[in-house]
Amino acid sequence: MMTVNPSKSPKHVAVTGAAGQISYSLLFRVAAGNLLGPDQPVVLHLLEIEPALKALDGVAMELDDCAFPLLADMVLTADPKEAFDGVSWAILVGAVPRKAGMERKDLLEVNGGIFKPQGQAIAAGAAEDVRIVVVGNPCNTNCSIARSHARDIPDERWFSMMRLDQNRSKIQMAKKASVPLSEVTRMAVWGNHSATQFPDFENALISGRPAVDAVGNREWFEGEFLTTIQQRGAKIIEARGSSSAASAANAIIDSVRSMVDPTPDGDLVSLATVSHGEYGVPEGLVFGFPMRSDGSKVEVVEGIAHSDFAMARIAATTKELEEERAAVVSLGLFG
Repeated sequence: MMTVNPSKSPKHVAVTGAAGQISYSLLFRVAAGNLLGPDQPVVLHLLEIEPALKALDGVAMELDDCAFPLLADMVLTADPKEAFDGVSWAILVGAVPRKAGMERKDLLEVNGGIFKPQGQAIAAGAAEDVRIVVVGNPCNTNCSIARSHARDIPDERWFSMMRLDQNRSKIQMAKKASVPLSEVTRMAVWGNHSATQFPDFENALISGRPAVDAVGNREWFEGEFLTTIQQRGAKIIEARGSSSAASAANAIIDSVRSMVDPTPDGDLVSLATVSHGEYGVPEGLVFGFPMRSDGSKVEVVEGIAHSDFAMARIAATTKELEEERAAVVSLGLFG
């Protein structure tokens, strides 16, 4: 039975796009203690656009009706300043998806109108220990936009989500090798959360062995495996007529847990964070790296070697992120 620790002050957690499908799969798990622990009370700061506030009221009613012992309070608002006031976690889910006929530049421009004021509001009012996890796509570049308007917040507090790609990679490997999921370790996803990402099968392990050796079929990794991971989101939309909301919400939980829990010895986790030149990635790009946590600090894992095959794919995803950054700069969206 869950017991709330009366000595713990509530943590304030902001979630944007709070009436959307991903948030609907996320918020109940946050309130149940899956995000920050089974004895950590939370105050949810739920941000939505004005037309969605009525739907957000309905979500709040359901959260109330669940009677979660850890849910200390809720703030429902369309004002970013109110939403991010005093928060220790800012989970930026809400974004405008790419629509038919929309060019990438159009997508970046409209999302700049969302993430610029959110970055400003986080800078103005968030707690000193705030960590930001950007989920709304294009999440790496949206994270860059928000960060550029909150320069006083240290780089190590900015992240965008690569964990869904890691989870997808691990389960495909486990199925191919006919082993439990727990046997797949050191599975990193490099670069952009897009079709150019590189799931690094060369450095992954299955039952302690190089994954390629364990499966015995490099052609599968270079072909079907990469294609499956890079196009998984589109395939889910094709199959169910809607995006992968539940698995994205689960990956948000996994991402935060991977920051607040120490990484198991010999393993790593996938997160995108601000590059400081690691692996030759240009400084300032929000880039998917292999990372480790000691329970308080998260750092890029250094010293991983790559083949020419892997380096070519990392170069391609780096180029795409540089092009996105250049487009954002040309639009005047960087602070």
